[in-house]
Amino acid sequence: MQEPQRLFDLLDRRRELAPERPVFANKKDGKWIEHTIDEYIEKSSLLSYAFMHMGVQRGENVALISTGRPEWNYIDMGVQMMGGVLLPIYPTISESEYLYILTHAEIRYIIVEGEALYKKISGIRQQIPTLQEIYTILPVEGAPSIETLYAMGESHRDPEGLQAIKDSITADDVATMIYTSGSTGTPKGVMLAHRGIILNVLGIKDSPGKTWTRALSWMPLCHIYERMMNYLYQYLCMETFYAESIAKVADNAKEVNPYMMAAVPRFIEKMYDKVFRKGEKLTGMKKKIFDWALDVGFDYELNDKKRTLYYNIKHSIADKLVYKEIRGALGENFHMLVSGGASIQPRLTRFFSAVGLDLYEGYGLTECSPLVAVTNTYAEEGRKVGSVGFVLPGIEVKFCPGSNEILCRGGNVMKGYFKEPELTAQAIDDEGWFHTGDTGYLDSGGYMFLTGRTKNMFKTSMGKFVNPEVIEERFKESPFILDMMVVGEGQKFAAAIIAPDFDMLKDWCGRHGVTAQTREEMVADKAVQERFQRVVDKYNATLGNHEQLKRIRLVTEVWSTENQFLTPTLKIKRNNITTFYKKEIEELFV
Repeated sequence: MQEPQRLFDLLDRRRELAPERPVFANKKDGKWIEHTIDEYIEKSSLLSYAFMHMGVQRGENVALISTGRPEWNYIDMGVQMMGGVLLPIYPTISESEYLYILTHAEIRYIIVEGEALYKKISGIRQQIPTLQEIYTILPVEGAPSIETLYAMGESHRDPEGLQAIKDSITADDVATMIYTSGSTGTPKGVMLAHRGIILNVLGIKDSPGKTWTRALSWMPLCHIYERMMNYLYQYLCMETFYAESIAKVADNAKEVNPYMMAAVPRFIEKMYDKVFRKGEKLTGMKKKIFDWALDVGFDYELNDKKRTLYYNIKHSIADKLVYKEIRGALGENFHMLVSGGASIQPRLTRFFSAVGLDLYEGYGLTECSPLVAVTNTYAEEGRKVGSVGFVLPGIEVKFCPGSNEILCRGGNVMKGYFKEPELTAQAIDDEGWFHTGDTGYLDSGGYMFLTGRTKNMFKTSMGKFVNPEVIEERFKESPFILDMMVVGEGQKFAAAIIAPDFDMLKDWCGRHGVTAQTREEMVADKAVQERFQRVVDKYNATLGNHEQLKRIRLVTEVWSTENQFLTPTLKIKRNNITTFYKKEIEELFV
């Protein structure tokens, strides 16, 4: 069968290869409801007819604000097939960000998930000059819904007209536009073609097991990484189960027994912290066995040829006593966690792989559709700890002399930033190389390693360059640290603002007779401060002198997307954090 050229080619391919197998499932009224390929094609087509009738033009942006669900895909394909451009937006951003994006993208039609988002967008509706209508996926009193669009499509069927449009769409046409999450500066509309996302799907299609039939999806589909993975599941004829929420991932996994899911490093770190806290509550021999099993996991070699017989015996014992229970938390079939969006701690790669939840990494950016490199299963040497894998077929990579900035060229690179030709020219040079802003290298075996982000590096007053992300990643190995930001631009030394994991800290206080209860009391407690200093001393010993943290400040706020400390992809917003903690940062260097 010919490989898909446009994303909506996945529909006919799926119907031909697996017509009886469900495509999606979501939970409604406590039950999992499955959705077929015929329903997928029919509802997507009805939406195409409706958009055509409403006069949506080829290349026009249509906005979608929703969590992952089957209807998300119907809308996606419905917009694409009639030549429109889907603009998915995170459901968690601020009103000011919605206003900027919807105005800048000249949106006429928006589809939102439910009542909360409908009210939020309705509140700024009058400030968006192009906006004509807001539709909802879930019923909202007084609002037109997706059912309205289905009915409109039914009344204005035009299969010949739709087929003519589909036939005219090429792999180089823009399929979607995604506004960057804006960790710094104003969000930019990244225009991605069908070709780039399809290149990603085909580049990783051989990594999942050939017999795997189910995947779990919980990250927002407006995150291009999760969206590309959903296209992969469709290509592989797997059924995608949409989790009820991030809090229900483990429960849902045990209900549907998926083989794999994608995640961001922060989620995986929280998974480990949950395991660690459970172990900390054990006593006596059970505690000793648990701690021993952790150490065995941290020594795990990804390449089975490098594991000794003695290690394999220890691993087998640890699996029976500890790992089996951890693995069972995600169901009977779970095999693969695919991590993207940022670097993952090497020890977590070893640990979860030892448990039987193989941890695969990828590297990319929204501008690259998104993958540049990814771990694969068919490399002679297998996976390497700390590496994000191999550069995908059809993509070129080189490194700037001196800075080691990663440059990427290929069909995966964006068409440009919407209405921003100057920014596009700054990002993509005359030879077609996209400047990622990330630094890294390839080893002799072709494995890619990341070393940081050029724009986040700073120089101390002593003339030493500091890469804060490397330090932050190292320190976040501690279960006591949920988030942190290293500072020190123009100062004599590096320091850090640290947001503790208060669940872990509260457990620790209870076990060590510390009476502090509130966050304010805990960060002010002398015993707590001494415990964190021991953490600092431990990780400082692994760093160069100019990288070591000379001072820290514990803060009480939990960093989240709601308070604008994290992007929707859970990376820290350095500018926002710097502004909020201006006084605390100044005091670190007094």
